[in-house]
Amino acid sequence: MSRIGKMPVTLPAGVQIQAGDGQLTVTGSKGSIQVTIPPAIQIDVDGNVATINAESIKSNPQGSGTARSLLNNAVVGVSTGYEKRLQLVGVGYRAAVAGTKLNLSLGFSHPVEYSIPNGISVETPSQTEVVVKGADKKMVGQVAADIRRYRPPEPYKGKGVRYSTEKVVLKEAKKK
Repeated sequence: MSRIGKMPVTLPAGVQIQAGDGQLTVTGSKGSIQVTIPPAIQIDVDGNVATINAESIKSNPQGSGTARSLLNNAVVGVSTGYEKRLQLVGVGYRAAVAGTKLNLSLGFSHPVEYSIPNGISVETPSQTEVVVKGADKKMVGQVAADIRRYRPPEPYKGKGVRYSTEKVVLKEAKKK
């Protein structure tokens, strides 16, 4: 049995869960998220606490922890949201948001345009900082990874797009 699957999920005020077959709809102030869970798992909602049914844990123990984590991520997403911060390191590297496009200048001979998907908001507090926000944890991480993929940090000078928490270990330059 999964220890994570047994833990309850507390629902903040304003968050509602509706269960269908294999689908959960979590609605809150930041939006609505659909979560697909294995069909053998049932979610019981009692007041402001959601738990995975004990019978479903016994019949499908390997899916209970995953279902609980997906449910918790959706609850946190619709109540507080997720964000990833990126930094642009390099001379002339800058970012700007124009409508639904993120314009990046990353040292190429051409500017890079990234289309921002629905449900995600991108902000640029400064020219070298990008903040990706949204309710869906998976989507926020994917958008941040897509932006980083245009120019990952290189190991000699550290230039490129990096996460704000990322540590880039620099290599020593070749000596004569």
